[in-house]
Amino acid sequence: MLNRAKKADHYFVQHPKSKPKLGFLSTHLRGRPFKFLTASSVFSKRRIDPGTRLLIESMILPESGYVLDMGCGYGAVGIAAAVFNPKLHVIMVDVNERAVRLAKKNIEINHVGNVEVRHGHLYEPVKNTVFDCILSNPPVSAGLATVKALITEAPRHMTEKATFQMVVKSKIGGKRLQFIFEEAFGNFEVLARESGYRVLIAEKR
Repeated sequence: MLNRAKKADHYFVQHPKSKPKLGFLSTHLRGRPFKFLTASSVFSKRRIDPGTRLLIESMILPESGYVLDMGCGYGAVGIAAAVFNPKLHVIMVDVNERAVRLAKKNIEINHVGNVEVRHGHLYEPVKNTVFDCILSNPPVSAGLATVKALITEAPRHMTEKATFQMVVKSKIGGKRLQFIFEEAFGNFEVLARESGYRVLIAEKR
């Protein structure tokens, strides 16, 4: 269930207590090579999970402006966005301190200059910034209330005509989240769907 965190999921915590077990993965996203340092207690440490990959492959980026990667993990989505469009300024946010440290390291590994990472809960680290695009593979294990807040609080951090793009697992709260999208934005579309995932997109109007 979406509103119940599994005991095996430990990535939505501020201070992971386990000793980090580091890993390294190489991959191609939109035909470009990327390398990421990963670790235990961070989401999908062994590979770019199918939902994240679908979001990266299908996301629509603005020509310029500010982009937010909310719940960035080790930084795949935000770093990819920054590489695909160097005119953007990308800010990545995560509550997990270990994820933030990894994301900072991965910025260096991938030699990206137009991206930064901040630590904190949801929009608190960017409360004084508005964005032209918000991207998220949401922390489902944190429960429905957290994911709902991620969606419903987004419009106040967006410019007019900015887009909010989120990947969801179709069988885990997919229809419920579509209703929340409609409630928050008054509109949404399915941007892409594959392997049991779908990317939802809404526009601030």
